[in-house]
Amino acid sequence: MVFISPTHGRLSLEEMVDDIRAYIAEDTSYQYKLIVGSDSQIRDGTCFVTAIIVHRVGKGAHYYYTKRYDRKITSLRQRIFYETSLSLEMADKLCECLSRKEGDNLKVEIHLDVGTHGDTKELVKDIIGMVVGSGFDARIKPHASGATKVADRHTK
Repeated sequence: MVFISPTHGRLSLEEMVDDIRAYIAEDTSYQYKLIVGSDSQIRDGTCFVTAIIVHRVGKGAHYYYTKRYDRKITSLRQRIFYETSLSLEMADKLCECLSRKEGDNLKVEIHLDVGTHGDTKELVKDIIGMVVGSGFDARIKPHASGATKVADRHTK
């Protein structure tokens, strides 16, 4: 799997985790959040983007993303559940890789492209349950910038 960093270009998972760790080590006086969010866009097929953001709370962030194309998925419910499963899979990989690196213990937030208003309001409870049941914190719109801003930007 290849990750794209606007700062460093193409990176492997290990290189991305090393870059995240280096970014945190630059200034340990700040708190950090590790955020994973996915979004999709329908074209001829469906473009799925998963973004990984390391947020230096109060002082910016670095981000990385991976993109994949799949068949055209017109069901909103199916796309949202698939986006969520991509985010959970990525969060698991990050946690596993970070735990191998000197016991780093960053908590991961999953940002979901669902909200209490609009077409996805019926899915909120199920999607949050899926994430929390997997051991991660869940954020929905308007507090889900990892999915609604960063990942969304790269689906276009």
